[in-house]
Amino acid sequence: MRVLYFGTYERDYPRNAQVISALRGAGVEIIEHHVSVWEGRRDNWRAGPTAAVRLAIAELRLFRRPHDDFDALVVGYPGHVDLTAARRVAAGRPVVFNPLVSLYDTFVADRGRFTPTSAVARALRSIDRRALRAADLVVADTEADADFLASLAEIPRSRVEVCLVGAEERVFSPGWAPADPFEALFVGKLIPLHGVETVLEAARLAPGLRFRVVGSGQLEPLLQDRPPNVEHVPWLQYEDLPGELHRAGCALGIFGSSEKASRVIPNKVFQALACGTPVVTADTSAARELLADRASALLIQPGDAAALAAAVRRLAEDPSLARRVADGGLAAYRSRASERVLGERWRSLIESLVR
Repeated sequence: MRVLYFGTYERDYPRNAQVISALRGAGVEIIEHHVSVWEGRRDNWRAGPTAAVRLAIAELRLFRRPHDDFDALVVGYPGHVDLTAARRVAAGRPVVFNPLVSLYDTFVADRGRFTPTSAVARALRSIDRRALRAADLVVADTEADADFLASLAEIPRSRVEVCLVGAEERVFSPGWAPADPFEALFVGKLIPLHGVETVLEAARLAPGLRFRVVGSGQLEPLLQDRPPNVEHVPWLQYEDLPGELHRAGCALGIFGSSEKASRVIPNKVFQALACGTPVVTADTSAARELLADRASALLIQPGDAAALAAAVRRLAEDPSLARRVADGGLAAYRSRASERVLGERWRSLIESLVR
């Protein structure tokens, strides 16, 4: 089977790289029809006339049909505005959309960049709905997110399937060997979804523990008043993340209390699990689709800094517990989210459309 991976998607974003790698591992031939828009830009969706012009030119280029034949087309993330071109290029062949997020949910409900009644918010909601409706199949990252996307677009739930995010295994592999002293590692964009304010408050409540925050973004000003036991590293190369995870005492997931935070399992949780690093993250409906408290992760109430501090302290003081959680997390990853498992899942979903 030959699949065309299509659009203005960000090539290096883990969701795209992992899906392509997993499909190839499952014996699917992948060809790409990609027009670069977002590569090399750390704030990809910042509104502005330059970005709009760049995207408009890219959309025109997408209408050029590739010379290679294919059986199905997958629109990568972020590809919400690529569906019109995708349907034209597909010429009746199945179109699968890998949205990962709703633009409205991300920039209005979660990050608060625009008010719900603004013209931009209405436009983002319209783009979401049109894109989701244009696909023959939408592939979400969790059951909770699949329910949300189907409701947002008012499409049958049967048109939205689920395939977990996973991790790119050419980069992330087991090797957890925590350094001394114990250090809790938080990696990610500093956006409300991730709950960095909860991490900072937990650090204040546990001054004897070390925390390392890697990333930058919307809430970065909060780190200017960080406690002395918190180290901040604004940026690391993607290939350096496994080393950070292997040395960390534990990896911190997300702790935001928004509706979106309850529906997602972020890239960094899968990456930590693939490295065999024990994970502490919020106890949400999405997390429970993969993880079990004290068996494959420590799950705490979203936004609860005291619970986070207590969970990190338990792992620091009980190496046997940390090892059990690490081993359980790696086992959960291998059985539900490895590239082999996800490659087979993606292939079966596409084959069902082709048939």
